[in-house]
Amino acid sequence: MNCNELVELVTAYLDESLDLETRARFDLHLLECDGCTNYLQQFRTTVATLGNVRDDDLDPTFRGRLLDAFKDWK
Repeated sequence: MNCNELVELVTAYLDESLDLETRARFDLHLLECDGCTNYLQQFRTTVATLGNVRDDDLDPTFRGRLLDAFKDWK
């Protein structure tokens, strides 16, 4: 697995939805790549931080802009 593949699979990894072979390749890459290990940790931190934001914590205009930005995201 290379770094680009890992980036594409990081959400599936965190959701624990990778098949066993892909998960093993992902984990092996992490053992060999400090950059991807750091990326994964940053991603985990971002998810945890955003998970603590309540709807009423956001300015309604900003919330609308965020929703618009991600409405077509897959």
